[in-house]
Amino acid sequence: MTGINYKFREDELIDEFSAYIDKTYGGHYGQGGLQSSEVIIDRGHGIGFFLGNVDKYNGRYGKKGVPEDHRKDLMKIIHYGFLALYEHDRLNDNIDNFLIEE
Repeated sequence: MTGINYKFREDELIDEFSAYIDKTYGGHYGQGGLQSSEVIIDRGHGIGFFLGNVDKYNGRYGKKGVPEDHRKDLMKIIHYGFLALYEHDRLNDNIDNFLIEE
């Protein structure tokens, strides 16, 4: 236990997001040992692709399907945001710099 009184269920949502990510590795995104994102990064298009998908799902939010579909769009926004953060760090040689100074 962290002792933090989360006001917005961040701890629960982080756990849910972690489970969501784990599922993507068991789904079609992880089949064959190579994800399409790896190919896109290798071709030098990673940051643009990831940020473009953040824009895509942000623009689609609330316009397609039912509220559960809208929630899935939010999860995809977060996922692509994480991938963009990874790619930013990779491009800027900050992979091992996980501490944020306040």
